[in-house]
Amino acid sequence: MKSKAYLFVFDGLADWEPALALCELRRSGKHEVRSVGRSREAVVTMGGLRVMPDVAIDEFEIDPRETAIFILPGGTQWEKGPDPKVEELLRRLHAEHILIGALCAATLEIARAGLTTGVRHTSNAKSYLKKLVPEYKDDGFYVDELGVTDHKIITASGLGSVEFARAVIRELAIYSEADTEMWFQMFKNGAIPANMR
Repeated sequence: MKSKAYLFVFDGLADWEPALALCELRRSGKHEVRSVGRSREAVVTMGGLRVMPDVAIDEFEIDPRETAIFILPGGTQWEKGPDPKVEELLRRLHAEHILIGALCAATLEIARAGLTTGVRHTSNAKSYLKKLVPEYKDDGFYVDELGVTDHKIITASGLGSVEFARAVIRELAIYSEADTEMWFQMFKNGAIPANMR
């Protein structure tokens, strides 16, 4: 049975941010990509794609044996304030040692859920976290990089979608380290390997 990779979907999600990671998860043949919404109602992404969630957050059951990762893409909705249901879900996922990924503004919800405590993390900027999450006090663990992985949490800047995908590939051992590095050089720097020219 394939393990499941879940993407949280909502109106206005930044659809391009998790795209590379989702493609590699699905292409590997090891993971089934599923979507979780606030309800089962269709949402419209920032790019105008209509997405029908597979499951609503209230119906979502965590099975650590089958859940590979839970991904939260960016979107301006995270800047409007906390989402208690998402926060509670993130805490439960973390307690079960399930890999969590957050990009761009979704890193705000990681901080609100208290998952940055003692964990190396990044976001769009340290000042961004401090401004939008007044209770954030973990700036000593903030890392000024495009993507950071620590304690089963992957965080990435809105400019770090390639770094995010590389972290997902590494954490879930989709490819060997050599192939992961080759993939990264191709998608980040346009470096086509000699054997593919």
